[in-house]
Amino acid sequence: MNNSVYRYILFFVLAVILYSCNKHVVPQGTIIYPIPPDTARIQFLTRYSGSQDIVKQSKFTKFILGENKPLTIFKPYGVAIHNGKIYVCDNGIAGVEIIGLENKTFSYFVPKGNGQLKSPLNCNLDEKDNLYIADGDRKQIVVFDNKGAYLNSFGEKEKFKPTDVFIYGNKIWVANVLNNKIYVYDKDSIGKLLFTFPEAAQGDEDYLYSPVNLFVQNDKVYVSDLGGFNVKVFDISGKYLQTIGSFGNSPGQFSRNKGICADKNGNIYVVDASFENAQIFNKEGKLLMAFGGPYNRQGDMWLPAKITLDYDNLAYFQQYVNPKYRLKYILLVTNQYGPDKLSVYGAIELNPNYKAGANNTSQPIEKKKNKKN
Repeated sequence: MNNSVYRYILFFVLAVILYSCNKHVVPQGTIIYPIPPDTARIQFLTRYSGSQDIVKQSKFTKFILGENKPLTIFKPYGVAIHNGKIYVCDNGIAGVEIIGLENKTFSYFVPKGNGQLKSPLNCNLDEKDNLYIADGDRKQIVVFDNKGAYLNSFGEKEKFKPTDVFIYGNKIWVANVLNNKIYVYDKDSIGKLLFTFPEAAQGDEDYLYSPVNLFVQNDKVYVSDLGGFNVKVFDISGKYLQTIGSFGNSPGQFSRNKGICADKNGNIYVVDASFENAQIFNKEGKLLMAFGGPYNRQGDMWLPAKITLDYDNLAYFQQYVNPKYRLKYILLVTNQYGPDKLSVYGAIELNPNYKAGANNTSQPIEKKKNKKN
């Protein structure tokens, strides 16, 4: 057998093995919230704790190419997803882990020079894939282009510690935990402060005690106020609208509320590091349900820090969805400890095409380009 034929057979076998390794089947024992017989609302889909969870390597490729050294997610806080990539802010590396869902890649982004990070807490991306990172110790928002090159940084000279950043429309929204306010900047002229809110005194219903996380959706600004043990909602002009939750250990209350997001219907998701779960409220502030809980198995949480929501990258997770259900959007939750550093959940509803006993498969969803509001 000549070398060219041998090489062809080798690469054919390798391709078959790689295909079989990447082929997914919905696992047995699907984890659903709430527990049946209640109507299923949330399904745990998958988790990531390092490169081994995304970059699969067979025994054959290990023998031929050598074993890949695994890269680990150490102590995650913020997470964002955009155009087929997940970005995880990790104080353990003073940088960001980037998970490529399309090409199944995992890499560290640890910038140097003017872009060097100290304590990356949260991040967000704009329509050009520019990456904005809220760095608490550097006391700035640090901006990189879609190639990872440093673009700019900005912040205030006094009483400024950014804990979260969000891009909405042509504005950059920043939670400042030192000055108890939300800072709003012009995105087109980075660093130009437009206004802050709320203009309130301690004890006022709209006062922010420790705004640690924010999310902007449908012209509303949702702020997780850790010091107030509640969520405060404003419109995009900074006008106060409502408060959700209070201090306590009963359902609908908070102890260490952190990450927050909202869906298109105005339902609000809040993770609590003490309860180690996520609570869901409707737009009137009524508690709908909770999911997660202290860690005993996958789907549970271990000191959760951030939750975010995405409608545009469903195709990458459809393979995990029980065929009885249809995926509406995904939720990503970071856990600062435990074996599951990043958990992915799906908001689900009954699949009208499902028939018990039939050869059901999860229906593919067309990959959409992320559209920023």
